[in-house]
Amino acid sequence: MKKGKKYQNNIKAYDKAELFDLDAAVALVKKMATANFDESIELHCRLGVDSRHADQQVRGAMVLPHGTGNKVRVAVIAKGDKLKEAEEAGADFFGEDEIIEKIQKENWFDFDVLIATPDMMGKVGRLGRVLGPKGLMPNPKSGTVTPDVAKAVKDTKAGKVEYRLDKTNIIHVIIGKASFTEEQLLDNLTALLETVKKAKPAAAKGQYFRSVTITSTMGPGVKINPARLG
Repeated sequence: MKKGKKYQNNIKAYDKAELFDLDAAVALVKKMATANFDESIELHCRLGVDSRHADQQVRGAMVLPHGTGNKVRVAVIAKGDKLKEAEEAGADFFGEDEIIEKIQKENWFDFDVLIATPDMMGKVGRLGRVLGPKGLMPNPKSGTVTPDVAKAVKDTKAGKVEYRLDKTNIIHVIIGKASFTEEQLLDNLTALLETVKKAKPAAAKGQYFRSVTITSTMGPGVKINPARLG
């Protein structure tokens, strides 16, 4: 796919092989986010682990200090008083069997995050085949299977992000928008990297952060010096 003139000009404006400190990388990525829409800023981080082994998994969730800048549509599967909690906390969709049936029969996915209470997971588990490939399956590690529905909804709306390894041992996470200040992006990036660092498996050997890159939706990647991250 041929890249546009702005992209080509950005590529020429810096050394692609250079490893930047966090603040310099954020400033450069923000400067190169010149699309006519508010680009997302993303972190791509390759870790020195092997995701094929259960004891080297890296997965979790956190609320970014300044959120992601994205409007997140939240669906909740629960019953009884928990549905009232979901509604009061700001869930966009909530229900019991009717939500499950809507997903199953109508192929309905008009939500970004699905939260379920533990007592509903017996039924929700049957949706694994359709929810799993879309990354929408509720999971205790990401805080989307929980009895505390209100907190889960509020955290998600406030900018909770999930991080998990793909098959190539890379984590991909949105850390904000190009319209954020450099300070806001730096706060989000630093907090996320610290959280991922604390999640380092005991079985991981050698350098943990192998490569760390941030980029805007339409811009080129800027490499961060992994040696400075510990």
